[in-house]
Amino acid sequence: MKIKRPQSKQPIPSHAKRVFKGVIFDVYQWEQEMYDGTRIIFEKLKRPDTVVVFPVLPDGKIILTEQEQPGKPPFIGATGGRVDEGEDILSAAKRELLEESGYEAEKFILWDARHPVGKIDWVVYTFVAKGLKKVGDLNLDGGEKIKLLPLTLDKLINVATDEKTFFAEQEIVLKFIEAKYSPDKKKELEKLFKPLMFYYGCFITISPLFLHVLYFLGKSN
Repeated sequence: MKIKRPQSKQPIPSHAKRVFKGVIFDVYQWEQEMYDGTRIIFEKLKRPDTVVVFPVLPDGKIILTEQEQPGKPPFIGATGGRVDEGEDILSAAKRELLEESGYEAEKFILWDARHPVGKIDWVVYTFVAKGLKKVGDLNLDGGEKIKLLPLTLDKLINVATDEKTFFAEQEIVLKFIEAKYSPDKKKELEKLFKPLMFYYGCFITISPLFLHVLYFLGKSN
């Protein structure tokens, strides 16, 4: 999968000078000419890009996480984290999924990629992962407490749009709001989050109706 980094609406110019290097954030400054001919200092932050992964289980539920991190209130979000230096985007998505859920996925779909903040050179790549296989336990660092929270799509939409919930993935909340009030947008999400099922040695896309049929066939036996 070849993933193109979206262009910032206000990119850091090549002649900008880095005036501060932090653990996460760097600060760049440059002279910018105004309309009246005067020149002032502009500045912009830069930080590592982020990957976000929504894993879809074979039963159609989507794995969210209940998380705690030092210095912030508990929150609900997808799996994900920072892209390491020199790491490609898809590899980062696979790594974060494995570390925070213990799953590997057969298929990754790039759902969204954007600069969520205008004054920061920072892209958030959002994936949907399907064809999950549990391969291990969570591998968390010292600043993470994570509990997996599988939800139906309807419950995911409610959680993401509930003002009382600290939902981490704010860059895509609008997509869930649209799905909550637009049947057409809801159908788009249903198609996007349709699970894969392992069948005779390969993963196939299945519909919720097919899952109900399998359920009733199983009950009749």
